[in-house]
Amino acid sequence: MTSFFRMKNVKILHLLLLFVFVFVHACFAQADFAPYFYDNGPYSQNGNLALFSLSEDTAVGTQIYSLNGTDPEGQKVSYGLSFDPGSKEYFSIDPESGNITLVEQLDREKHDSIDVLVSITDGKSKVVERVTIFVMDANDEKPEFQNMPAIIDVLETTESGSSIYSVEAIDRDTGSGGSVTYFLQNPQSSLFTIDRHSGVLRIRSGEMLDYEKTKTHFVTVIAKDGGGNFNDKEQFLSSSATLTINVIDAQDTPPSFIGTPYFGYVYEVSVPGSEIFIVEAKDGDVGNPNPIRYSFEDGDDGVFSINKTSGLITLLSLPMYLKREIFNIKVKASEVSPEGRLMDYGVTTVVIRVVDLNNNPPTFYGEKGRQNIFELTMYEHPPEGEILRGLRITVNDSDQGANAKFNLRLIGPGRMLRVVPQTVLNEAQVTILVEDSAAMDYEKHHFLTYKLLAVEIDTPERFSATADIVIHLLDTNDNAPKFSSDYYIARIPENSPGGSNVVSVTATDPDSGSWGEVQYSIYGSGADLFLIQPMTGIIYTQPWASLDAEVRSKYNFYVKAEDAEGKYSLAEVFVTVLDLNDHPPAFNDNFLETTMVIGAPVKIEAVDDDAEVPNNVIEYAIMKAEPNNIFDINADTGEIMLKSYIKSMAIIQNITKQSDCTWSLVVQARDRGQPSFSTTAVIKIDITEATQLSGGPLGSFLMQNRNNPLQILAMLAGVISVMVIVTVIISTATFMRNKKSNRILPNRRVRRRQRNQPIWNFKMPFKKPENPGQKFTVEEVEQEQEQEPEVIVENLNYNNNISSNVVRQWPPPPPPCAPTLPPPPPPCFSGDRHWAVPTVSTAVAIKPKKRMLNTRQDTVNNALVSELKMRLEQKRLLNHQ
Repeated sequence: MTSFFRMKNVKILHLLLLFVFVFVHACFAQADFAPYFYDNGPYSQNGNLALFSLSEDTAVGTQIYSLNGTDPEGQKVSYGLSFDPGSKEYFSIDPESGNITLVEQLDREKHDSIDVLVSITDGKSKVVERVTIFVMDANDEKPEFQNMPAIIDVLETTESGSSIYSVEAIDRDTGSGGSVTYFLQNPQSSLFTIDRHSGVLRIRSGEMLDYEKTKTHFVTVIAKDGGGNFNDKEQFLSSSATLTINVIDAQDTPPSFIGTPYFGYVYEVSVPGSEIFIVEAKDGDVGNPNPIRYSFEDGDDGVFSINKTSGLITLLSLPMYLKREIFNIKVKASEVSPEGRLMDYGVTTVVIRVVDLNNNPPTFYGEKGRQNIFELTMYEHPPEGEILRGLRITVNDSDQGANAKFNLRLIGPGRMLRVVPQTVLNEAQVTILVEDSAAMDYEKHHFLTYKLLAVEIDTPERFSATADIVIHLLDTNDNAPKFSSDYYIARIPENSPGGSNVVSVTATDPDSGSWGEVQYSIYGSGADLFLIQPMTGIIYTQPWASLDAEVRSKYNFYVKAEDAEGKYSLAEVFVTVLDLNDHPPAFNDNFLETTMVIGAPVKIEAVDDDAEVPNNVIEYAIMKAEPNNIFDINADTGEIMLKSYIKSMAIIQNITKQSDCTWSLVVQARDRGQPSFSTTAVIKIDITEATQLSGGPLGSFLMQNRNNPLQILAMLAGVISVMVIVTVIISTATFMRNKKSNRILPNRRVRRRQRNQPIWNFKMPFKKPENPGQKFTVEEVEQEQEQEPEVIVENLNYNNNISSNVVRQWPPPPPPCAPTLPPPPPPCFSGDRHWAVPTVSTAVAIKPKKRMLNTRQDTVNNALVSELKMRLEQKRLLNHQ
């Protein structure tokens, strides 16, 4: 039984030991150590924030610190940050990285330290520590005045250099940013100085306050700190405040008079006791003034008195007993102390004048006493400066002194007259002078009315008087007749009958009577065909005159307007004879014969003797052609040519079915006038082809390019260019040779004209040669032994009435020839080479047009007309300016 229990106890013990082993193993298997922060010191940016400090100007959003710690078992840790309940949360933390960010703006002046709870945990264990973050100062506070702005009172007798106020300002920053120095805003212009460290305000040395000059001073004080860093920059802050200083007045200034200088008047009607003037004075110490007492010092002569308290000056005797006209009285104003003692005083002068009353106005007098109307009759345009002696005027003012001084003025039309004198004292004889003689014109004013005005100058009443001056003007012959225009332009058709009216001229003379009657006459080289009615001014043609525009189309002459005494004026008359269509076109011959080479035109010409376009402009037309019309005609030039499709005789023979190539044309020449005239002519034309001609390379070139004139012109231009280049090269070589030999000849241009000079002429290929066998000839052209005289021919322009002189040679030069070439080589032609050259076609002879040669007298007249036109144009321009 005992062993049984023993065995049982052993088993129980084993089970107990097994249980303890398992329990201990389990305990050791579940053991865990808490994480912890690294302590890296106060100057580290990571760790546990121990002794960390931060400047108050750190920007919000800045990462300021990183919590850093570890877990002994190597578990991942996270961080936390919290504040005491009710405290402002300035920071936020990232749990994973431990980065701490500033989220609220710091202010050291409110909180210089911040308590923060930081924690680290591994998920099982958490460690919390309390740390203090110190806020460092930045210079962000301005000095603040403690006793400003302020108002103080200072006695004006305060001594120079005395202290009058102590300014105090506090800056809540620390270090140099908290130190304060004081300055004045405008120290140079101020009466005060301030101690920059203590802020004591004093009166500047050598200066004194003066109540009478300035009652109040405004002093601006600036408080400035010592500077410090803010946002990594050095910054100085300041503030200002104004101190108002009221100056207290002291009794140190004498009385002063108000409203000086003083003037009083005694009039002839004044009586004793009359008030003359009141003087007024005030104590210079206006802050605490004393009463004033008045008295005379000198100059009153016992005839005036003054009230001691009011300053009223009164008259003591009658004006007739006053011995002087002007009194200079010295008045004294004294301060009276509260004890009744006289103190400081001031003196001024009162001027009292004895004056006459202004009770008499100016008055005008004539030969029979007082008079208000003066009349005079005289001729117009008297000499300037002449005195109007028929006017006897006197003016008078019975007052005395300034009351008798007045001005004279003459009021009326223009400035024709002037009055002398212009200023009068008491009395004067009035003289009227002529100032503008030309304006005194009977034709403008039959009579003149003026007002003679006398007005007092220095009196308050300004008395005045007036008199009427009436001047009757008599007429003289002082005007010449004047035309309504400086020139007259008239137009009259040609072939007008004799006695036809041309133009009416008008001139007026403003003079009266027979002086204003005008008679007209004409003269000049162009007046032979015209007459004028002496009284009416109507210009008309002579009864026998026949005007022809083709003979003469321009006339000019002068018209004269004259009065009874021979005064006159001139105008010029320009008469234009209008062309009428009174001449039909005319051919030289109404039946013409000519030969036409295929490809070359035939020209006819008719002449119209009318003077102006469109009467002398001719149009051409083919009226009839037999056997049929194969021609075209240029309506303007009269050139007749084959139709463009006819290139050879074969085409013509196909059209006509006959071998005879002779045509008869009826050509009409019609002018463009109204009414229109026309003339016809019959032209017989033989049509032929160009004949064969051996002309060498030049003839071949011309025949090949006869339908291409531009190519021929290009060839000629090339030849001329080569000649110019060769000439330049030769001239340059000659100059260089002369320069090397020092023989530079003077630059002289010599023009010689030989009497006999051979000229090589190339005969025109379109002109029929006299000998068919001779295709090219050399001619020697003899110049005239004597140069023909140059004739000046008037170029009449019937549209703008302006003639221009052109110089032409007479007789006219021959038509231009082809360019001159050297003679061709001797003929050496092969039998199979031929050059086709067209035969020269004939042209209808031109009927010479009648040309009018101006005589020397007409040339002089034209020159006079041009010069007169120029003068009239200049006069018109001057009138417009």
